[in-house]
Amino acid sequence: MLKIEKAGVKDGKDLLHVTLKNETLTVKVFNYGAIITSITMPDKAGNIEDIVLGFDELDYYYSDQYNGNCPYLGCVAGRFANRIANGKMTIEGKEYSLATNNGPNHLHGGLKGFNRVVWDVETDEVNGEPCIKLSYTSPDMEDGYPGTLNAVVVYTLTKNNELKIDYSATTDKTTVVNLTQHTYFNLSGYKTDITSHLLQINAERVTERDETLIPTGKLTPVKGTMLDFTTLHPVGDRITESPDGYDHNYVLDNKGQLKLSATVVDPQSGRAFDLFATQPGVQLYSAFWLDGSHKGHGGKPIQQYGGLCLETQHYPDSPNHADFPSTLLEPGNEYKETAIFKFYLK
Repeated sequence: MLKIEKAGVKDGKDLLHVTLKNETLTVKVFNYGAIITSITMPDKAGNIEDIVLGFDELDYYYSDQYNGNCPYLGCVAGRFANRIANGKMTIEGKEYSLATNNGPNHLHGGLKGFNRVVWDVETDEVNGEPCIKLSYTSPDMEDGYPGTLNAVVVYTLTKNNELKIDYSATTDKTTVVNLTQHTYFNLSGYKTDITSHLLQINAERVTERDETLIPTGKLTPVKGTMLDFTTLHPVGDRITESPDGYDHNYVLDNKGQLKLSATVVDPQSGRAFDLFATQPGVQLYSAFWLDGSHKGHGGKPIQQYGGLCLETQHYPDSPNHADFPSTLLEPGNEYKETAIFKFYLK
């Protein structure tokens, strides 16, 4: 089922809130920021609750209060998700300067970013599976990035209770692209924080980070450390061993193929999902910096560890590491990546 509701006008474009629904799941998408505002599903007792962090009032997503302390809830982050060191990168011998909006570094596309634009919308339903296609043309040098980039994100809700996310992009000038989905999951329906969730990430290494969360260039093993989620393990068991909880990039060995990359389970509700991805990395973020200043669904303050992000993407600061998988996109080529969240009861 598909439903489209008009939610106002911004920057001369219609704001639209689109509902995708099957027999089990309801997914809501806002074309401002390509934001997933809501995903509802039943628990093992049949109670239907929201399992992602978001806001009931859509205009809050573009309010000054929110953007002054923006945690990127549910959005598509780009043109380059994650961090670029000192806001500097070199493409074809030319240095480009980007906004430093995260300490000394550039984060999630900069001061504007794809999370702050209104995307064009097309909807469809194929074989009973509703989907929404979101398109945005980023002009040359927007946020400091070279090339006019045509970006497309397609959300499809399948009959198998999968939320499939297909990313694609083309450019007229060599640039960098790294898109991700920044939804915060809380499978308890926000009855508890995510420290009691169980997590498995199919990765044996992470990109070692410095004090500003920029990769040093080393890939370090997780075995025997707080970062070891090679088997299902409570998120909160070792979370205080890091001064900022989890905000780490895991190295996936999928070689561009769609493979099972992570599993999340909430033992109390029985809700769970498997994450499949083509990208070479996934950023685990445990929402350390959420502090109750934003009120989410039902007016509940969103607190520290209120949600869990698994952002499938290329490695942070890839433009400055020649040995990392490349994020360069050249004219005539197409950027294509996929992530699938498969929801079920356990």
